[in-house]
Amino acid sequence: MDKMDAQLIRLLRRNARAPLSELAADLGVQRNTVRARLAKLTEAGEIVGFTVQTKADVQEHPVRGFMMLEIAGRQSERAAAALFKRPEVQAVHSTNGKWDYIAEIGAETLEDFDAALTAIRRTDAIGRTETSILLSTRR
Repeated sequence: MDKMDAQLIRLLRRNARAPLSELAADLGVQRNTVRARLAKLTEAGEIVGFTVQTKADVQEHPVRGFMMLEIAGRQSERAAAALFKRPEVQAVHSTNGKWDYIAEIGAETLEDFDAALTAIRRTDAIGRTETSILLSTRR
C-alpha cells in the first residue's frame, strides 16, 4: 500500500458510498485510477468489505473519558489554564471529595488520548490523576 491507497482508505472510512468521481477529485486523479486502486486493494485483501454507519456510530471524539485530578498546592487557576490549552479537554468540573477537578477528555484515537493524558500529567500544578475511559454509553 502506498500513500494514495492510504488516502483512499481514509476517504472510504469517512464515506464508503462516495462516488468514484468524488474520490477521484479528492485524490486529484482520474476515476479509472480510483477504480483500479479499489480493485487492487480488494483483491489483495486490504479492503474486505464495506459497511453502513448510523448517526449513533459516528461521534466527534470516539475515544472519551474522565480524568480525575488532584491539584498540587494552591495552583487551581494554573492547573485549569493548562487543562484548557489542550484541545482534547472538553470540560473541566470542580468537585468535592478526593479529587479537585474532573476533566472530560475526547480524542480521535487511543494514541491521541494517551498523548493528552501524558501532557496533562507533566503539568507542575497537577499532582495525582486517575483516568477512566468510557467504554459504552446508554441513553
